[in-house]
Amino acid sequence: MENKRQPDLLDTQPLQETDEELVADIDYTEIISEEEKEELKNELVKLEDEIVTLRQVLAAKEKHLAEIKHKLGVSMMNELKQNFSRSWHDVQTHSAYKKTQETLSQAGMKASAAITNVGSAIGKKLGDMRNSPTFKSFEERVENTVTTLKAKVGTTNQPQGSFEEVLSSTAHASAQSSLAGSLLPEAEEEIQ
Repeated sequence: MENKRQPDLLDTQPLQETDEELVADIDYTEIISEEEKEELKNELVKLEDEIVTLRQVLAAKEKHLAEIKHKLGVSMMNELKQNFSRSWHDVQTHSAYKKTQETLSQAGMKASAAITNVGSAIGKKLGDMRNSPTFKSFEERVENTVTTLKAKVGTTNQPQGSFEEVLSSTAHASAQSSLAGSLLPEAEEEIQ
């Protein structure tokens, strides 16, 4: 004999699934009485009539609205502009927008201050570099080269001036010599 035990309350049994198609196929007309059917049909007709009436009222109201807007000169474009302006105003008055604007403003001021500090530091560094022995040595070498070039060009009879004057006169002398070189072939053609 097999030992069959009674199921305990704590034993779990698999749930039986309901067949959804079976539930959908139930004919409710058999469950409700004829009197309830008549009431539901009357209510259905009444609701359909109300919906038709509401649609007609809504259409009349929309037509009246369009006429008023036309008389006021309100076009679709004006409405879009007004809606956009209203939306933009709502965005600007929102706390998140204000916080973001403040944060970006502070970041911009900090970036501006940082750029100013970097510019000042670079300017100071260039000033310090100009007074450095290396730059002075470079400046002297350039002056010596300019003096040598002037001697070769033949304009050493001018008194020696500042570094800028020396560079300017060297550039002038160099331009004259290249100009004279380009004029020579033309002068020879005129002579012949």
